[in-house]
Amino acid sequence: MSVVSIPIVNKNYPMGCEDGQESRLIELGRMVDLRAREILDKIGPLPENSLLATLCIVLADEIHNKPTPSVTDADLREILARIREIKNKLS
Repeated sequence: MSVVSIPIVNKNYPMGCEDGQESRLIELGRMVDLRAREILDKIGPLPENSLLATLCIVLADEIHNKPTPSVTDADLREILARIREIKNKLS
C-alpha cells in the first residue's frame, strides 16, 4: 500500500492506494482540484466543508447525467467471438 499526497485547492490530502496506482490517483486528484477551483471561481470562497459538499454534489450530478454507452447486437457478437477464441486457445 502506498500513500500519495493529493493537493486540492492548496491543501494536501494524504491518500492510500494500491502499489502501482499512484499515478492514477494523482491524475484523479488533479481532476478534482480543477473542478474545485472552477467552483470557487464561479461562486467565490467557501469554507472547506462547504466546498467539499458542493464538489461532491457537482461530481455526482455529472456522473448521474453522463450518458450510458449503448451496446449493439454486433458488439455482443464480437465479444462472444473473442470469448470463444480465448476458450479455444485454452482448450
